[in-house]
Amino acid sequence: MARLARTAGLTDVQQDILAAAREFVDKEIIPHAQHLEHADEYPEDIVAGLAEMGLFGLTIGEEYGGIGESLLTYALVVEELSRGWMSISGIVNTHFIVAYLITRHGTAEQRERLLPRMATGEVRGAFSMSEPGCGSDVAAIRTRAERTAAGYVINGQKMWLTNGARSGVVATLVKTELSAPTPYGNMTTFLLEKEPGFGETAPGLTIPGKLEKMGYKGVETTEMVLSDHVAPASAVLGGEAGLGLGFRQMMDGIEVGRVNVAARACGISIRAFELAVAYAQQRETFGKPLYEHQAIAFKLAEMGTKIEAAHALMVNAARLKDSGQRNDVEAGMAKLLASEYCAEVVQEAFRIHGGYGYSKEYEIERLMREAPFLLIGEGTSEIQKTIISRGLLKEYRR
Repeated sequence: MARLARTAGLTDVQQDILAAAREFVDKEIIPHAQHLEHADEYPEDIVAGLAEMGLFGLTIGEEYGGIGESLLTYALVVEELSRGWMSISGIVNTHFIVAYLITRHGTAEQRERLLPRMATGEVRGAFSMSEPGCGSDVAAIRTRAERTAAGYVINGQKMWLTNGARSGVVATLVKTELSAPTPYGNMTTFLLEKEPGFGETAPGLTIPGKLEKMGYKGVETTEMVLSDHVAPASAVLGGEAGLGLGFRQMMDGIEVGRVNVAARACGISIRAFELAVAYAQQRETFGKPLYEHQAIAFKLAEMGTKIEAAHALMVNAARLKDSGQRNDVEAGMAKLLASEYCAEVVQEAFRIHGGYGYSKEYEIERLMREAPFLLIGEGTSEIQKTIISRGLLKEYRR
């Protein structure tokens, strides 16, 4: 194992899981990532390998057929997967958030019905808050659910669903009229079940097609259109007691999602450093290897330091959540620093590669298109700063 991004205090089980994930990345992901990414091809064989390893059930309890590991273990696995190809981590991340929401907030019936099939990967999860007219401004969502004798009739349009087509259950935040004093108290999370695929995958629920993206290819990102879609009362996350708690539930899921994004950023940064340090030793200029030039050596030093700092914040945020403590500030800090540092580390690796970094034959070209996603996923850097500053002011208010 390389020197960077080591984690102290791991159990033997955690170390074995990470070793297996690292071996899988080196053998099954890195050799194929470039081809699959450029072709925007879904990695069927890789996903089958993840399922065989039990990674879809990594955090799902053993009583539901999962492995029952911690958020920290999951985050470290995501770091390894992202080191190979960030899109792979995207396939498991939204699935993990939905499994977490069901475990933490679902009814006994919802857990028993969904989690065993999610643990095997038979049912995949997707997570939906954003809409075409709003992203970080969650209070502005327009999708509405109206209670009727037949159930809840839902109308609206959701945006940016990772796993939107291949998912079998979508945790979806909508407005419900509950006469709450704030918009956030009128929001409810529904577990919308559908068939995998594009088109009308459930009555009144349509996945129109795949959105074309600059990077983050291979995994599909979609819209979801709801037109008089009827969801039973049992689809409300947490049952009747969950009505009006959707915003709080989703923010709980977003906290673990931000740890995940930080882990993705760490994984991409590690890979960018590996590529840069290898190229700096292979390439010669002005009669000596690149790394012997102080300008390049200093870049490598700064890159390594940023990776260590981001990894430490990510591990701290994960451990806080695992201990049952609130980690909104720490998760925001980890996501902010890791994503910003990732963009910087990848760009420095790109510069070290010189003209070859611009070639599609070199892996760094792909990382240059993937890193920007982390600056906006699970809340922009500006949103993280808002969360962090509010939390700190609350603690230090005079």
